[in-house]
Amino acid sequence: MASAINTHTDLTEGPIGRTLIFFAIPLLLGNVLQSLNGTVNAIWVGKFLGESAFAATSNANNIMFFLLSLVFGIGMASTILVGQSIGAHNEAQAKRVVGTSLLFFMGVSLLIMAGGLMLSDRILLWMHTPADAMPHAATYLRISFLGVPFMFGFQFVMMIMRGAGDSKTPFYFLLLSTALDIVLNPLFIFGLGPLPRLETAGSATAAVLAQSASLVLLIVYLYRKRYFLRLTRQDKHYVRLDRAIVGALVKKGIPMGLQMMVVSTSAIALVNLINGFGSAATAAFGAAMQLASYVQMPAMAIGGAVSSLAAQNIGAGKWDRVHKTTMMGIAINFVMTGALVGIIYVFNRQALSLFLQDEAAIAIGMTANAITLWAFILFGITFVVSGVVRATGAVMVPLLTTFLALWCIRVPLAYYLGSQYGIDALWWSFPLGFAVGIVCSVAYYVWGGWRRATMLSAESASVS
Repeated sequence: MASAINTHTDLTEGPIGRTLIFFAIPLLLGNVLQSLNGTVNAIWVGKFLGESAFAATSNANNIMFFLLSLVFGIGMASTILVGQSIGAHNEAQAKRVVGTSLLFFMGVSLLIMAGGLMLSDRILLWMHTPADAMPHAATYLRISFLGVPFMFGFQFVMMIMRGAGDSKTPFYFLLLSTALDIVLNPLFIFGLGPLPRLETAGSATAAVLAQSASLVLLIVYLYRKRYFLRLTRQDKHYVRLDRAIVGALVKKGIPMGLQMMVVSTSAIALVNLINGFGSAATAAFGAAMQLASYVQMPAMAIGGAVSSLAAQNIGAGKWDRVHKTTMMGIAINFVMTGALVGIIYVFNRQALSLFLQDEAAIAIGMTANAITLWAFILFGITFVVSGVVRATGAVMVPLLTTFLALWCIRVPLAYYLGSQYGIDALWWSFPLGFAVGIVCSVAYYVWGGWRRATMLSAESASVS
């Protein structure tokens, strides 16, 4: 079915490099905003409420990150389905995806909210939350679970829009959410004016209110602008649980979410190892990984951008543009990530001194950066290639590649090198693990069957 899809969302025409850069920049800035938001909130809690409050919010935030990993995968599946539909100029199928995904997200978020409210204390006990942090953590977590429908809803709408080719509008509302969160945090934590002092509960309340307000305003904006994927009374037949689309969301989304979990759990395993070398080593690793998180942001943004571009071009059957998107994405990653790595190398000590004061910790951190940071430039290849491959619906090999590189190579190698040769040697597990990931990703891209993968069967896609 042809449609009057807004030409501004069409990623199947025009110069690929320019389109990629302008699409990726809002994603990159959004990642930076969210990191800065988390840092500012952590400062408010840690500096003014004490270590037990900080430990409480850290434990609760780990749980929310776990849930967001699953949502990311399912949301990414929606992004790809919408992108392929837009590329095929099939507005009916795109709305069908939106209607089904909306119901699915609402149902999942309400179930998680109800389960979380009932099991908050038990979850925190399973995590061995310190006893002095339990009261703060339980309250913080319950309020966070109350906000899950708004948090999931906000992420859902933004990812749908990115799949449709618009990364700017979601960024503007993410900026609004971040600003509101930063402003509201001290108001609710300390109880300024007529507001009561809520301490850690105030931090959670600020986050929920910020995301809720941003979600409502984003929806109002879309309907006032008559956004082409908005669902009206005439579109109510699309608001149903389509079995084929739900199947795609689950089968394709869960592996993408698990890929994020593989990354986060491997980092936890390394923290457990490095803790054994003393507090200076732990602090150094934490500081180095703070810097590494910013170094990875361009590759993550470009990986998200190439997924949206590739999905639309796959839907349009323009495979030459899909390959050009891959090559251009790799080139842009080299430039952007390489520039960040170069800056940190020049100011290595100064960058680490933002987080560390102890000279022994700074020395360990400088060695860690010297060995690991350059490898993140190469690891960006894996982000880009995986982003393109996932756009067809081929999700299992990227998951297995990540598991192999991190859990089968990097983690065991780090434990071996650390035990045999000391802390300076274990950092080599990073480039070696990344190398395995790159080889597997590129080999699958060149020789694998990812081009034959589908999100929906031809029969399912033809029904509207």
